[in-house]
Amino acid sequence: MKKAILVLKDGTVFEGFSFGAEGETIGEVVFNTSMTGYQEILTDPSYKGQIVVMTYTQIGNYGVNHEDIESSGVPKVEGFVVREYKDYPSNWRSEESLGDYLSRHKIVGIQGIDTRALTKHLRDKGAQMGIISTEDTDPVSLHEKVKAHPDISEIDHVKAMMCTEPYWYHREENSPFCIVYDYGVKLNILRNLKRVGFSVYVVPGTTPAEALLEMSPNCVMLSNGPGDPQILSYAVDNIKKIIGKKPLFGICLGHQLIGLALGGKTYKLKFGHHGGNHPVKDLKTGKISITAQNHNYCVDIESVKGQVRLTHKNLYDGTEEGMEHVEYPVFSVQHHPEAGPGPNDALDVFERFREIVREYEGI
Repeated sequence: MKKAILVLKDGTVFEGFSFGAEGETIGEVVFNTSMTGYQEILTDPSYKGQIVVMTYTQIGNYGVNHEDIESSGVPKVEGFVVREYKDYPSNWRSEESLGDYLSRHKIVGIQGIDTRALTKHLRDKGAQMGIISTEDTDPVSLHEKVKAHPDISEIDHVKAMMCTEPYWYHREENSPFCIVYDYGVKLNILRNLKRVGFSVYVVPGTTPAEALLEMSPNCVMLSNGPGDPQILSYAVDNIKKIIGKKPLFGICLGHQLIGLALGGKTYKLKFGHHGGNHPVKDLKTGKISITAQNHNYCVDIESVKGQVRLTHKNLYDGTEEGMEHVEYPVFSVQHHPEAGPGPNDALDVFERFREIVREYEGI
């Protein structure tokens, strides 16, 4: 096996072996606590700009297939880090090994490192930029490269993840017409909008609000996506023009953008929430759902006090997980109710959106 090396921006070095593509890649290093679902994680556009560390120890044992994807099928992560890669998948749905899949899509991976030690380091020191290389194994040289690289908060990865042209995902006569702003939308969001009865039209995240409203949608959905919401001024400006005019629902990045559009603030978590085991409490019903999460930023709910009320709370650390406007049909959640991967506990959020549209639009 060929040697590979991971160097963090703070100078910490982890040595292992290459799997997937050979080469060199830089991204923000974060850890994901899911035990399964690595293919959905790899194809989640919210991971653009990031190197993902899996905390579960054996990865690759069930291979990959063409069905379990959450975007175009091309992995969106910058790199992949595992403790033990399984090169011989055993599953009747498997069509290709994980290593071959990563190699085919030029995604650099590293295996054989102590991922528990790496995860503990990220928890203590925080998520940070890192570099994986199979070509340059000099830690000093790699450290200089990663220090010189822009931080993830300085790069608009949304423009690389959004669709380039509008498209119909699902069209059905006499059903409410939902336009989805694509900031890096997951396919399972679109599947769930279809499931609860929407006709779904997807537009690039840069589409002017005026053009969107001219299409007379019954509602607007703001998708998940990668990176820091504070640099997405074009998205915030568009959302400001839609609030109060159409029912509006945001997930993850969409939730954060609603907060900014209301004049609020966002803040960065120390190491983010990434995984399928986060308990979230619905403050209205008292229901606790185990949710899928993938975000590094949160809305400061105090900064929008008086405009929204808190609806959901993370029971791990008390962070904000959902809000609704006190006057307009606007609500959002920080977690990923569509899962993919993860539990389906929070799917009722889509039914709630459907009921809001029914009440507001009469359809």
